[in-house]
Amino acid sequence: MQARLNYIKTSPATYQALRALQATVDQCGLEKPLLELVKIRASQINKCAFCLHMHTRDARKAGVSEERIYVLEAWRESPLYTDRERAALAWTEALTLLPETGAPDDVYAEVAAQFSEPEIVSLTLAISAINLWNRFGVGFRLVHPHMAPLVEA
Repeated sequence: MQARLNYIKTSPATYQALRALQATVDQCGLEKPLLELVKIRASQINKCAFCLHMHTRDARKAGVSEERIYVLEAWRESPLYTDRERAALAWTEALTLLPETGAPDDVYAEVAAQFSEPEIVSLTLAISAINLWNRFGVGFRLVHPHMAPLVEA
């Protein structure tokens, strides 16, 4: 795959706006492991390889186990996630797939049971931000860093 264009060089002001939004998310007070799980889940849905590469690495640095990263796509079928994480992941899916879900009341009720109102706003901003980053990554076909190709034995 080859990148379509370098949006950072093409529009530095746009990149600075994205970075400012991300700085707000980074300082929102929500737990770093939870935020990384949200970023990974949205990036899985949006099929953003660049963001998946980045946020699986960041999740490991934040203490998220390999097992929890591997099983994330099937979080509903796994006991590895807390009720708070489950609510955040359900809200992530509802907002990432907004045209299909309409952000249902039952999912919002789960979030409201686990997060304060300011935390819900921060979580919603974090979900919105990763979806925005995913659109830049997928839309411009950003290529993630990678190791040398595997050599057949």
